[in-house]
Parts: sequence; structure tokens; C-alpha cells
Amino acid sequence: MTLNPTAGSLSILDQRWILFVKVAELGCLTQAAHALKVLPAAISRQIAQLEDDCGGRLFRRAGPGMVLSEFGVLIYQRMRPLTTEVDQLVDDIAAAGSVAVGDVHVGVLPSTMPMFASKLCLIVQRRFPWVRLHLVEGASAQLEEWLGAGRLDLALLLRERPLKNLQEPCLLSLPLNLIGLADDPVIRHGQIAFAALEELPLILPSQRDVLRRRLDFLAYERGMQLSVALEADTIELQRATSATGIGYAIFASMDVNVSGLPRLGAARIVHPELTRHIVLHATQHRAHTVATRSIASAIRSLFFRDVPGQADWPREEGQSKHVT
Repeated sequence: MTLNPTAGSLSILDQRWILFVKVAELGCLTQAAHALKVLPAAISRQIAQLEDDCGGRLFRRAGPGMVLSEFGVLIYQRMRPLTTEVDQLVDDIAAAGSVAVGDVHVGVLPSTMPMFASKLCLIVQRRFPWVRLHLVEGASAQLEEWLGAGRLDLALLLRERPLKNLQEPCLLSLPLNLIGLADDPVIRHGQIAFAALEELPLILPSQRDVLRRRLDFLAYERGMQLSVALEADTIELQRATSATGIGYAIFASMDVNVSGLPRLGAARIVHPELTRHIVLHATQHRAHTVATRSIASAIRSLFFRDVPGQADWPREEGQSKHVT
């Protein structure tokens, strides 16, 4: 450990003991002073004060040299490993500001879980071994509520507003599809106009859902009345019930099919084409750490590479947490 008398330096151990160990190792006051970049007279005074505090001589003066006394040998045997441990602690503290350490809680949408959850776990395991990753699955509204309560650090959320109006980093934009049995003529066509939805039995989320409100508003603007055969508030339920053939679901999924269910297909909704966005949102109720920012970067890397201006998102306290 280098003795640093400047203000603001990290000092865990009384620096007189650092002087003591260095003099004991080198056996010479002058050499110790040169190694520690202090004056020999200053070391001599510090050693003398230490001996007064200890109530016994730590060194025997032998000409220009310094030899440990019997008492000094006992103290040195205990103090040397302690100073080594303190050196390591100081290094660890200095490194902690740049190393990702600690717990990070991430909320994940069901539709994105198959795509990247396992990949994210592998990245964390390989690149951030000191981070404990906690994945929580939930609907967008539920995840946003947990973010607001500070139960999550990060979450993937769905946004219905136009891309230019998003305040969070957009990970992916997906078209809304009409989901039904793959051999259904409506689905096989590959596209369906929004106006044609009026004639179909739909499986939609309840009216408190943002997507449902968006669909209802679009229908109202066009003088349409959507026919809701069933309300189902999760993609799993919408997928499972549409697989029975009782109606058509509407969602933006990267994979509509699940093992054990009849084969489903998707027809893109057009005129207008409807798009929803998956964004990465950070809580404002927890401090953003190196670990939080590292995991946010890892999540973004699974969707795309190198987003200019977002390398350090979410930002530290005192900085804006939104990216335009």
C-alpha cells in the first residue's frame, strides 16, 4: 500500500502502521522514507508516537538501520497480513464503482420470454458473474405497476403510441395480427383490412387494457362495432381460446404457436396497419447502479446492436432517465 497523505485519499488503517510495516521490511528509515515518498524525520516522529501508544519499543536502533525488537516482531507478525488484507479491500472498493454487482429485477412480457430470457441469462452468467438476475413475467400493465412501486429495476413494456412519441428506448416494433387456426381462409390470406374485423368473433382483452381501448377507438372513428366473443386478458388465454376455433385473437407475437395446441396462423391487419412497440423502461424509485445499466445494455443487445446515445441508459441519479 502506498502512503498517500493527500486529502480525500482512502484511509482504512492508521497510516502509522503502514510506516511501521515498511520500516520493518526494509530495515532502514531512509529507504522506507524514499519508498513512501515522505521525509525520514516524519517517519521517525510517527514511529515514536506509535511506540508511546503501544507502551514499548518496536525497534532497536542499529546505526543507520532499524531492527525489530522482540515486542516489535510479535506486532509485525500480526500486522503484516492485516495490511495485506487492507490493500485488497482498498482495491475492491476502488473497483466496485465500475463492476456490476448486486441484484437486478427485470419484468418480462410473456410474448418476449421465449425469445430472449435464456439468452439474457447466458449473457449475465458469462459477462456479469456478480449480478443476481431476477426475472418476473407479467402483462405490460402489471409490470408497469411493479416498476412504479419500485419492485422492479427494469421491464419490457408495450406501447401503443406512435414511435416518435416514445420516451423509452424502443427495442422492437411489431405489427398487430389477427390470430386464428392456420387453415382458416381468413388467416390463410395473410392480410385483413381493419374494416373486415367487424364481421368476425373476436377474443380481446378487457376494456381496461390499452390495446382494447385503441381498437375500440379506431372502430368508433370508422363507425364500426367490434363483436367480442370472449374477453381474455393474457396472450396465453387468447392463444389457447383462438386455437379452439371460437374466435380470433389480436396480438403482436413473435411466435403464435405453442406445443400441444392446434397450429395457429397470423394475418396482418392493414388499412390502417397497426403497430405496437416493445420498450425498455427503468424504475424511477431505485438508484440506477452499474449492474442495472449493464443488464439494460445486455437486453438491448439481444434486440439490436449499438444504439447511439443510449450506451449508459438508464442514467445515474441527477441525469435525465428518458431518451428521446
